[in-house]
Amino acid sequence: IAWLTHLQHTRGKNVWFVGILDERLDDFNRRVFSLQIDGSKTGLELPGIVDEVVTLAELKADDGASYRAFVCHTLNAWGYPAKDRSGRLDPIEEPHLGRLMEKIAGPARPAAERLDFARPAPVAIPESTSTQES
Repeated sequence: IAWLTHLQHTRGKNVWFVGILDERLDDFNRRVFSLQIDGSKTGLELPGIVDEVVTLAELKADDGASYRAFVCHTLNAWGYPAKDRSGRLDPIEEPHLGRLMEKIAGPARPAAERLDFARPAPVAIPESTSTQES
């Protein structure tokens, strides 16, 4: 992991890692993706060190047609690993690496445009039905 930390502090350079995802099922029979890399610890720590994690995936449109896209946000419907520390990427981006790099290097949108500061709606808590005898 020392080489990753060294690369993290390299100034004036952009370093891109390209890898493969392993797909497996967890204990609850849900799809889970993990990086295919030597050393179990490295695969867990790499996403925390880098600024961007982008997954090129084949997705389905509402009409059922397949298309390829970059998945760029952590919270995504497919469970793909993704992260955008730049704040410049949309949840789904066109699969063009050059345009993706330009967008990351470009100006950031104001926080009010890219972040949701709305307070969540209150949730009704169901009343408990106690079955204890006195």
